[in-house]
Amino acid sequence: MSQDRRTLLKTAAVASAVPVVGLPARARAQSTTLKIGVLNDQSGVYREISGPTSTACVRQAIVDSGIAAKGVNVEVVQADHQNKPDVGATIARQWIDRDGVDVIVDVPNSAVALAVNGIVREKNKAYFNSTGGTTELTGAQCSPNTIHWTYDTYMLAKSTGGAMVKTGGDSWFFITADYAFGHDLERNTTKFVQEAGGKVLGSVKHPLQSTDFSSYLLQAQQSRAKVIGLANAGTDTINSVKQAAEFGVTRRGTKIAVLLMFINDVHSLGLNAAQGLVCTESFYWDLNDRTRAFTKRVLPSLGGNYPAMSHAGCYASVLHYLKAVADMGAAAAKASGADAVSRMKAMPTDDDCFGQGSIRADGRKLHPAFLFEVKTPAESKGPWDYYKLLQTTSAEDAWRPLSEGGCSLIRT
Repeated sequence: MSQDRRTLLKTAAVASAVPVVGLPARARAQSTTLKIGVLNDQSGVYREISGPTSTACVRQAIVDSGIAAKGVNVEVVQADHQNKPDVGATIARQWIDRDGVDVIVDVPNSAVALAVNGIVREKNKAYFNSTGGTTELTGAQCSPNTIHWTYDTYMLAKSTGGAMVKTGGDSWFFITADYAFGHDLERNTTKFVQEAGGKVLGSVKHPLQSTDFSSYLLQAQQSRAKVIGLANAGTDTINSVKQAAEFGVTRRGTKIAVLLMFINDVHSLGLNAAQGLVCTESFYWDLNDRTRAFTKRVLPSLGGNYPAMSHAGCYASVLHYLKAVADMGAAAAKASGADAVSRMKAMPTDDDCFGQGSIRADGRKLHPAFLFEVKTPAESKGPWDYYKLLQTTSAEDAWRPLSEGGCSLIRT
């Protein structure tokens, strides 16, 4: 038996063992049961920005929804897709066909996200992607069963990339993760750089989960670009930034544009290494009273981690889904994922992570995007106090225009 096969069987066994969340056991026989699958990276490059923290946030949404009092049980299962599209697709199909999963949530890694997207549509279940970045989920591969909740490469490119050009970073070289997300992010950022009058001098692709970025950074330096754009995420971003500091890249006047960075990445880097970097997130735990209230509720379940926007998207999407379930009935929601998503689109969103918002016809969740700068150690007043707000892009302006996505759900 191959190693991948053994790993997959082990993952499936772990997934099926996650306990039930909902009403007491004596009431379950009279209740409708929904099953939510959290599919993400539990052990690899994206563990800290998805992983167990996403599952904890889904559980918090179930508690906060009050759905149990309405006679609906909710079970949660979780699995590790290992950043492999075939593994993710196999788990998704098994969950739906064998285990009765109604909703799949999270799914970092855009290649895996797109694979799961097709299966969920085929099976008419519901899919809320929080941690994949590809705009294809609301573009050519949009689906009536999918909502893309938290961020995408267009939003990141416009907010972070656009801000760098405005401050003089008008020549770029990209270090890009070699899969769908990295390609999308480089392409979208190139668009905004060029539209602002800047130019791209070159790019280099690296495999996922790289450890040595020295050759890539050397090529970037040799290009003499003012900005090195990191079109990657997770530990790839952390390693890129650390090695750029070790090689003295910024001391030579070159700026590092971290096109996707999460607060968990900043925590791993430490403020000494991360100070002054700018990044875009759509949620920050210390942004306002509501984000602080959510964080206070969920923090005891996170094992020392703090929620990033990816985790917040898992919470908010499941909370909104359960509001739709309460509105349309659990049986109807189970019968058709497309109908459940349609009801979610028809209802305004409101939660402690993102505030008030809406969901477009193409499945794009709309909310503001925030450009942050990482604080210096002297500016930080306590644990995880890492960001200061530079600018806000409104929900109306942050996302790719509906007319430009090419989504087949949009009537022209």
